[in-house]
Amino acid sequence: MRRFLILILPVLFLSCAVTKDGFKSGLELITAENIAQNISFLASDSLKGRNTPSPELDIAGNFIAERFKQYGLKPVNGSYFQRVEFVRIDLAEQNALILSKNGEQIVFKLGEDFIPFNFADGEIEAEVIFAGYGITAKEYGYDDYEGIDVKDKIVVVLRDEPQESDTTSVFNGKNPTRYSFPRYKAQNAFEHGAVGVIIIPDPLNHSILKPRGYVWPKLYKNLPRASLPIQLSYQLSKMPPSIEAGENFIKALFGDIQVLKDIQRSIDETLKPKSFKFENVKIKMKISFAKEKVYANNVVGLIEGEDEKLKDEVIIIGAHYDHVGYTTGTMGKDSIYNGADDNASGTVGMIEVAKAFALNKKKPKRSLLFIAFCGEEKGLLGSRYYVDNPLFPIEKTVAMINLDMIGRNSIDSLILIGWSYSEDMKRIAEEENQKIGFKFSYDGERDFPRSDQANFARKGIPVIFFHSGEHEDYHKVSDEVSKINFAKIEKVAKLCYLVAYRIANSDFKPKLNEDKLAN
Repeated sequence: MRRFLILILPVLFLSCAVTKDGFKSGLELITAENIAQNISFLASDSLKGRNTPSPELDIAGNFIAERFKQYGLKPVNGSYFQRVEFVRIDLAEQNALILSKNGEQIVFKLGEDFIPFNFADGEIEAEVIFAGYGITAKEYGYDDYEGIDVKDKIVVVLRDEPQESDTTSVFNGKNPTRYSFPRYKAQNAFEHGAVGVIIIPDPLNHSILKPRGYVWPKLYKNLPRASLPIQLSYQLSKMPPSIEAGENFIKALFGDIQVLKDIQRSIDETLKPKSFKFENVKIKMKISFAKEKVYANNVVGLIEGEDEKLKDEVIIIGAHYDHVGYTTGTMGKDSIYNGADDNASGTVGMIEVAKAFALNKKKPKRSLLFIAFCGEEKGLLGSRYYVDNPLFPIEKTVAMINLDMIGRNSIDSLILIGWSYSEDMKRIAEEENQKIGFKFSYDGERDFPRSDQANFARKGIPVIFFHSGEHEDYHKVSDEVSKINFAKIEKVAKLCYLVAYRIANSDFKPKLNEDKLAN
C-alpha cells in the first residue's frame, strides 16, 4: 500500500523549470527513474496480468489517465477513455462435427478430434472443397482459390504456409507471415464465399496432428474464466464458423495421411495450388457459443498543436497496456503473467514521451494523440476499434509510432519494424537515431502483423514500430520487472520522442510506400 501511495503522488520533476527550447528540453525529461516507478506498478502482482477485460486492467487504465492528466494532456471529447464494447465468448453445450462420405457417417469428438475457433458460431451442412493453405497472396503470385468456386461450401485448408522448411521462401520459411494466421484463413475463405472453415495441421512438417483451435477453459485445466476469448461486437457477423480438426478427421476425409502429404509436397515444390472438390462428401458443423457483452477502454491523451495550418493533423504514439492475465495455477507457484516487458515497458515509454511533449514549453506544430490500447493480446482489438472509430479523421492522421516490448536484450540494439512499409518513416528513424546510437536490426518484418501499428498501416497511415526483441520469458510468468532494463526503455522513449518531434514540427508528411497501399 505504501508503494502505491508513493506512486500516485505528484512526480518531483514537475517543479523543475524547463529552461531550454526545442527538442532537448523534452528529451531531458525522459528518465529511467520515473520509468522504474511506473512499470513497478503496472507490472505488479496486484494487477493480475492486466487481462482484457478485467478490473485490474481498469486500474491500469485509470493510472495511465491520471498520468496524462497530471502532465497536462487534454481529454478527447471530454474523456481520457474510449470505451470499447466486446462480446465475451464461451463454448456452449452443443458442438458437433460430422462427416458423411459415400453414405457413411463419422462423428468426431470435441477436444479430441476437433476444437472450435472463437471467430463465429452457427450450424451448417455443405459440400467440401480442399483449398490448399487457404492463402491469396497476389504479391507472390499465389492463390489457393484460383480456379475453384467455394460459394456456400465448407473449405478445408492447411495450417501454416507453403515451404515452411525453406528459409529462402517468399513466405519466410519458419518465420510466419500474416498468411499463416487462422483468422486470416477464415476471413479469406469468407471473402471467397465459403460458409465454414476447417483448418488441419500440415503433416509434412509436424508429426503431432492434434487439433489446437482456441484454448477454451472448458477443454483445458487451470484456465480461469478470465481467459475466455473476446471479439469486437461488430466483428462476429463477418466471419464463418471455423474449427481445427486433427489426425482422425484427416484420415477419414483423405483416406490416409500420406495422401495429404503428397498433395502438400506438390504445393510446396511448385507454389501452385492443388485445390479440388471432394466427391460424395458432406460435412455438418455446429459451433455453439454463450455470449456476454463486456467492456474495456483505450486510454487517450491529447497535446494540441499550435500551428494554425497543421494543428488539425495528428501523430499517434501508441502502446498496448493489456497482457494475458493469470491462471489458477498450482498452490505455491507463480500464476500471474505480469507482462513487464509485454507491454508495461512500451506503456511507460509512451507515458514518458507524453510527459516530455507536455512539459516542454516549445509546443509542436501538429497535434499528438497518445493511446494506450486494450485488447492487443486478444487480436489487436483495441487498435482495430480505434481505426474503425477514430477520434480524429484517418485522413488527418499523419503517422503512427508503436512501442511494444522495449525493455529487454542489449541496451545498444533495437529492432526497427515497419521499415518496408514507409521509406520516409525508416529514413526519419535512422536520422534521429544518430542522436541516440542504437544499432538497428531490420529482420523483424515478419512480426509486423502482430502488433497495433498493423491496423493503422491497413488504413494507409505511415507507421514505425520499435521493438527490443523476444526472449525466453515471452508470455511466461517470468516476465517480471526484475528483468527489465530501465535505461533501455529511456533510450527507446527518447528515440520515439525525437521521431515524433521531427514529424510534428515539419511541413513534410511521411508516406506509406505505394506497394503497401496496393495491399
